[in-house]
Amino acid sequence: MSRAMLCQSCLPWGSWTQLHRSLPKGRGTRSVYLCAASVPGTSGSYSLRKILRASGFSIPRGCVRYQGGSQGQSGQPKSRHSPSQLRNVVSSDAIKKHQKILSAWFSHQPNEERQFGPSFSLDAVHVDPVIRESSLEEILKPSPDLTIQNQLQQPCNQIISLQNLFDVDACGRQVKNVVLYGTVGTGKSTLIKKMVVDWCHGRLPRFELVIPFSCEDLSHSHAPISLRRLITKKYQHLRDVVPVLDTSNLKVLFILNGLERLNLDFRLAGTELCCDPNEPVPPSATVVNLLRKYLLPEASIIVTTRPSAVRRIPGKYVGRYAEICGFSDTNLQKLYFQMRLSQPGCSGENSVVSSSGEQENLVEMLSRNLERHNQIAAACFLPSYCWLVCTTLHFLYFTRTVPPSQTLTGIYTSFLRLNFSGEVLDSSDPTNISMMKYVAKTVGKLAYEGVMSRKTCFSEDDLQQCFEVEMKTESELNLLEVFRSDVFRFFLTPCMQPGKEHTFVFTIPAMQEYLAALYVVLGEKKTLAQRLGKELSEVIGKVSEDVVVVLNIISKVLPLRFLPVLFNLLKIFPRYFSRLSGKDRDAIAHTMAEELFKEEDYYNDDVLDQINFSILGVEGPMRHPDEAPDDEVFELFPIFMGGILSRRNRAILEQLGCSIKNLAAFEIAKAMKKTVIRKSRKGLPPSELMDYLFFLHEFQNESFTAEAIRSLRTVNLSSVKMTPLKCSVLASVMGSTSHEVEELNLTSCNLDTSSLRILFPVLLRCKALHLQLNSLGSDACKEIRDLLLHDKCVVSKLRLANNPIGEQGAQYLAEALAGNRSLTHLSLLHTTLGDQGAEVIAQHLTKNQHLQELNLGYNSLTDTAALRVVEVAKKHATLDKVHLYFNDISEDGKRELHSLRMDRDGVRALVFLTAGTDVSDYWSHILNVVQRNLPFWDRERVHQHLALLLQDLESSRRQTVNPWRKAKFLRVESEVKKMLGKLQHGTL
Repeated sequence: MSRAMLCQSCLPWGSWTQLHRSLPKGRGTRSVYLCAASVPGTSGSYSLRKILRASGFSIPRGCVRYQGGSQGQSGQPKSRHSPSQLRNVVSSDAIKKHQKILSAWFSHQPNEERQFGPSFSLDAVHVDPVIRESSLEEILKPSPDLTIQNQLQQPCNQIISLQNLFDVDACGRQVKNVVLYGTVGTGKSTLIKKMVVDWCHGRLPRFELVIPFSCEDLSHSHAPISLRRLITKKYQHLRDVVPVLDTSNLKVLFILNGLERLNLDFRLAGTELCCDPNEPVPPSATVVNLLRKYLLPEASIIVTTRPSAVRRIPGKYVGRYAEICGFSDTNLQKLYFQMRLSQPGCSGENSVVSSSGEQENLVEMLSRNLERHNQIAAACFLPSYCWLVCTTLHFLYFTRTVPPSQTLTGIYTSFLRLNFSGEVLDSSDPTNISMMKYVAKTVGKLAYEGVMSRKTCFSEDDLQQCFEVEMKTESELNLLEVFRSDVFRFFLTPCMQPGKEHTFVFTIPAMQEYLAALYVVLGEKKTLAQRLGKELSEVIGKVSEDVVVVLNIISKVLPLRFLPVLFNLLKIFPRYFSRLSGKDRDAIAHTMAEELFKEEDYYNDDVLDQINFSILGVEGPMRHPDEAPDDEVFELFPIFMGGILSRRNRAILEQLGCSIKNLAAFEIAKAMKKTVIRKSRKGLPPSELMDYLFFLHEFQNESFTAEAIRSLRTVNLSSVKMTPLKCSVLASVMGSTSHEVEELNLTSCNLDTSSLRILFPVLLRCKALHLQLNSLGSDACKEIRDLLLHDKCVVSKLRLANNPIGEQGAQYLAEALAGNRSLTHLSLLHTTLGDQGAEVIAQHLTKNQHLQELNLGYNSLTDTAALRVVEVAKKHATLDKVHLYFNDISEDGKRELHSLRMDRDGVRALVFLTAGTDVSDYWSHILNVVQRNLPFWDRERVHQHLALLLQDLESSRRQTVNPWRKAKFLRVESEVKKMLGKLQHGTL
């Protein structure tokens, strides 16, 4: 009978609803259950016989036989060693060396930990997941209402700690074999690593020797090998301990991690009995006999596996089943985030005191979002997703530079490698399809159809269409059962939104877009004709050589002229299909361009902000349940498509069984030049331009990026919140070329001193640089000074309006003016210079030979400072325009500035809307400046200045007799009065 027929724990066909009910649906207030630091008591090390004797019970001989993987003390062989010899073995240098080696080995974090953030020890940031004692009956026939929430509401004796897994069972028998199972991502491997590290540090005194084995390693070897040789081959330092394993009372624990990798046969006809540790047998036979307790019967064994492989071990050989339930309590999730994000090294090597506050703020926002939104709490039910959340936040908030290894696509690809690491879905299936390849073909299809229809919630019918509609063989049916049992929860979870309880959503929203991108790039999006054509092409290509031989023989015997023609036709088909496959790559590039430049997404937040909001939430009132939701946005989809094509991510996906050939990536990139770069030249809104730059960073193709950037002469990112990560992305992408940028607009981008340092190489190459409204103070001005004094600086126009520069900042800028040779226009409008700041600038202006225009408006300048600047401007070789409006200039100062003449004095001072008895040529410019900056200025003060300007207009109008000039005055007065009216009513 097939496994599909025997698999009672899997769900009935056509009913994904039962699977829905078996998944976590919510959260509740539960006690935090931590066992990382607990040490089991000594009672667990006593045998059942000793306990019963101490209680005055007699033990019948028949009750001390082996039952179900549990043993009584009387079943142990009598030791042939004295207690002193045993103590020598336990305290031997070999075991101490073993502990030291295991501690270093299992404390070592994977590359992803060091690549995407600071590396932490297991002791520093480990929170034990909830472990629930289970039974074979529950595994074979799970209750439809047994959700994680209900599991935690069961009696307390169902929850068990890692240290107590080998305690006596409910019948009082000592447990020897434990099966620890859980779906992908629940933390089985991490828990075992923590268990080994605890033993190495003396926190697991129950066992005197721990011997871990990877079932993946064992599955690669089929040659017969003895248990002793198997141990010493991996742990040479135990060669003095291994000979006495079967003769001493040494308390040994074998750890078998990932049992699903092994195909075990417990039938006597399939695996013969073996009790000799020196007898060479296949590794799988050694594992079977260890579990049978026929080999080293006194040894304890803990096995980790996925749910689908639990039944490979007959129930009579298992003393306890335990299920890892993940972080089913939000308190555990909060504790993990608190420990992970509050580590001293989290904010990077160059962290400052403010980073500590930022870390605390992140933890607080994340905690609030966990309480407000059940969906992210359901996602973080899996500890691996908690890692992904922390890694993404570290990427968003603490990235100061972006080496090629640090991309968002790289984080998601590495996250999948951490959880799947090239595993096959079912080791007993002859196809040996990798788990990730299966996910890309099935879940990727669901994700792609959701992106195309702009849908994130999926019904039972949607799941059936993607998973069951093409099931044709017994093998495909078995693979689907394994997927539903082991992997389904990792990617899809019940929707927590009111009214959508019977639908599924992707555990993390961005994962839908990643899998959709992987589905497209792998070429899985094919029509039926394309699939048949590919299969025919492969078949014809394989048999073409044999056909040549056969046709040559037949043509010699039978002179049939049509045979060579038939052969040539057979050779044409694969060539023709290869041309069609090239069209597929054009279609991939076209899809990428269409999704990247969708006009309906033009005015959304940039993708990095969208990810941030999805994790931390949006501060403010929650949406009412009856309120219509916003349209779903899938702007990460094309970015992930580009990121997956990068060399680094393709190499990782190759390890996962998802191969993307170099030629395919090259042809897609070639096709993209015709679509992506051409569309980018049309001009993009700031948020979309940031997305495009992020796409180029994720793509990691230097030649493509260089060509794309050379086509961008102006870069407008105004109002985009430029975090350190975005600044690093901008610097990295713009650094692919050395061409000059005509204009870089960074107005109102939340820049600070560190941002300017990151962007320094880019700023050097910008002719026009807009840095208004960024709260740049004196420290930032120091960076700007260094920028302007750099010998490669080409900045000619610099706008620093509405920044709190102050007198100290003015000092730095004055020093820059004295030595700079490129700057022609400088705007310091509303920068709190005061008279002292203006005086410093005036002093250094005498050393400048290139400045043409200087704006010192709205800086509280008095007559002395204003006239001092004008006097210097008169003598300046090129400076011909000085803006001085909205300053505290008296009537005498006004008259003196009124008397300036361009033809006589060589400078024009823009102070008023009038020029003697005429309207100033710059009146509209001054009013436009006021209107643009009014949201950032003191409205009361602006009102006073506008009233003074109106009085000046009326006075000048009365002095002129020219009717044409009077009409111009009346027009300007009308504009000022209109502005004053709107200002008074708060509509401006």
